[in-house]
Amino acid sequence: MKKIYALEERCLGCRLCEVYCKTAHSKSKNIIKAHKEEDIESAIFIEEIISEKQISYFALQCRHCADPQCVKACISGAMYKDDDGIVKNDKKKCVSCLSCILVCPFGAIKLGKDGKTVSKCDLCVDYGKSLCVEKCPNNAIELLEEHYKKEI
Repeated sequence: MKKIYALEERCLGCRLCEVYCKTAHSKSKNIIKAHKEEDIESAIFIEEIISEKQISYFALQCRHCADPQCVKACISGAMYKDDDGIVKNDKKKCVSCLSCILVCPFGAIKLGKDGKTVSKCDLCVDYGKSLCVEKCPNNAIELLEEHYKKEI
């Protein structure tokens, strides 16, 4: 199974991954319409890490864990792992208990804009390819085999 890996050393915090995530999950699949006309939320978040010497950025999204705690904690069955190993969320089944948010070890699940359901990365399966990976200008996000450890 492939997983998304964020490479902090390469991320400049440009947020293009967020832009393309919104586009991939929009009805129009059009970058302008997705941002100007549709109320789409990104399932990837850029975290800013501030230290005394520098500011670093990190793309944060679902890691599609082998043993996902969010799936175990979900009382309604809204969080599930499909046959391809992708952790998905069925918003129609979500009862807003937010247990998945509490147990995610990465903090990759966020409360949705509607305040009732959660938002998380689904690897853009409906789009056909992970746009955050494809469109990152610095290759700071990669889709690699789960066991792969990338050296920069």
